[in-house]
Formats: sequence, C-alpha cells, structure tokens
Amino acid sequence: MPEELKEETVQKTADTFKVLSDPTRIRILHYLCKQESSVSDIATELDLKQSTVSHQLRTLKLFRLVTYRREGTTLYYTFNDDHVMHTLEQMIDHVEE
Repeated sequence: MPEELKEETVQKTADTFKVLSDPTRIRILHYLCKQESSVSDIATELDLKQSTVSHQLRTLKLFRLVTYRREGTTLYYTFNDDHVMHTLEQMIDHVEE
C-alpha cells in the first residue's frame, strides 16, 4: 500500500499545477525550455505585451520555475526546474498525440 502523502507535499503540488494552468505561462515556459531570453524577446516571439510577460515571469520566479541573470540593464530568463520542464514536455506530447 502506498504511503500517505504529507499535507505540505499535496499543497505544494497543487500550487505548482495552478501556476502551470495558465496558458500564457505555459507558452512562456515552453519558449524558455529552448533558450534563455529577455522580456522583450519573449514578448516579441510570443506576440505578448511586455507588461504581460513581466507579470507572468514574476509569478514563475516566485515558484522558482524560472531564474534570471543580469547583463547590464537587461534580465535574461531561463527555465529553472528540470523536473517541471520534463513534466510539461510530457504533457504537451500527450496532448498532441
């Protein structure tokens, strides 16, 4: 019989799925799976407003799904969680089958 999950684990898992339930965040994460990118580049490539991208990246940073590095005044973002990246890629593959 499988062991009971801790409530904290259940809640963190549910919270992560909530973050991943937003279509714009999925698009941003999918884009960042392939390359490091600035807010401006993400906005251009995904045809989004820079303010929208910045807002969504703030949420993704809060959940440690993206990280960034600064080069001058520009921040470059990358996907930060290989487990979530793998899960997201599997889900996309599953849906496209």
